[in-house]
Amino acid sequence: MDAFRIQGGSRLTGRMKVDGSKNATLPLMAAALMADGPVRLRRAPELSDIANMARLLRELGCDVEGDYGDITINTIDPTQTHARYDIVRTMRASICVLGPLLARRKHAAVSMPGGCAFGARPVDLHLHGLKALGAKIELRGGDIIATADRLRGATIFLGGSFGTTVLGTANVMSAATLAHGRTIVESAACEPEIVDLASMLNAMGARITGAGTPRITIDGVEQLGGTDHTVMPDRIVAGTYAIAGAITNGDVTIENFPYDNLLAMVDVCGRMGVHIAMVNPNADPRHCRVRVTCDRHLQPVMFTTQPYPGFPTDLQAQMMTLLCVANGNSIITEKIYPERFLHVAELGRMGARLVRAGDTVIVQGVKRLVGAPVMASDLRASASLILAGLVADGETIVSRVYHLDRGYTRMDDMLNAVGANIERFNIDARADIAPVAELV
Repeated sequence: MDAFRIQGGSRLTGRMKVDGSKNATLPLMAAALMADGPVRLRRAPELSDIANMARLLRELGCDVEGDYGDITINTIDPTQTHARYDIVRTMRASICVLGPLLARRKHAAVSMPGGCAFGARPVDLHLHGLKALGAKIELRGGDIIATADRLRGATIFLGGSFGTTVLGTANVMSAATLAHGRTIVESAACEPEIVDLASMLNAMGARITGAGTPRITIDGVEQLGGTDHTVMPDRIVAGTYAIAGAITNGDVTIENFPYDNLLAMVDVCGRMGVHIAMVNPNADPRHCRVRVTCDRHLQPVMFTTQPYPGFPTDLQAQMMTLLCVANGNSIITEKIYPERFLHVAELGRMGARLVRAGDTVIVQGVKRLVGAPVMASDLRASASLILAGLVADGETIVSRVYHLDRGYTRMDDMLNAVGANIERFNIDARADIAPVAELV
């Protein structure tokens, strides 16, 4: 099992570049199931989740050339409709093949995805939306079985207990492109990844308006063709690297930065004394170049995670780490996944002062963090612990970084290129480090 050994204290300086978005690429790959021609995706990130989706599409009768970079997907056997548990369990986003399979092949059997370490992520809204389009849904042997001779347009409300659903919106919007008539999705997710998906579907021949707003309108078409599409930058990776520069009091330039999609984070950072400035103000703010610098003393802030365009829940853990070394007391409230605080205890091992009360954490800033062996529990928690290791005194060992490889392309190499001191090694092969117990 891989781990990171980090020697803290280095100031990051230099240039970094953001890859294409994982959270955009996965639904884009799934949507290729509906095309009557090849779909080419450019700038797909080199991640285990992308490779697993490529593997799943191959099992579903697609010819997939490439696992990252430029990926070309072409359907060669439209009779395959079963997304098996062995693959689905490796990434929850496999659920996004449900809508495209149903719309194009009239039948889909997708293994029920599990929850995450920080809480359940039910798919009831996905199923509610597909039922409204006329699908028959049943659960059999752990699989979601969906069938429909021809989906029909409908008006669908997709709001849930914790707000909108991004993958649910992607599933219903994709399925509705081949439905008969007009579909209106109310309380749709507004995330830029949904806008990116709608842009590609429209290039394939779909008729979608309103993506990026709470109401999306889809007029069904008879078929979709192939296309060539460039994946949007990964806003969570971009935000993480901006925080890495700030926490080390560095001076980094980040290319392909989705400034326009991170305004909530830019605002919070600005109140702290972290400056994220576009180098060329005339550039497209969706993928531009920014310079990240910060004041010598960071100020405390209060923020709440919210659906887009609010502060992203996927940057909550990383921002908490940054606030650990700010002056004074900060307050973070998590409204998307109230249990998403497994990193709190691990940061405490490094000297952070954190007090949790329900969905809120009070962060009492300290002068320094100290290196310690810590264990990653999920993707974004992994990133937060690595950020802590960058600024901590001494050596930090972060185990179970396979979580990290699901969402960041060779983060160790990227950070080392701008001055970090990170070594990737097999923790099981190191006799001087006791093995870390798995959670049960």
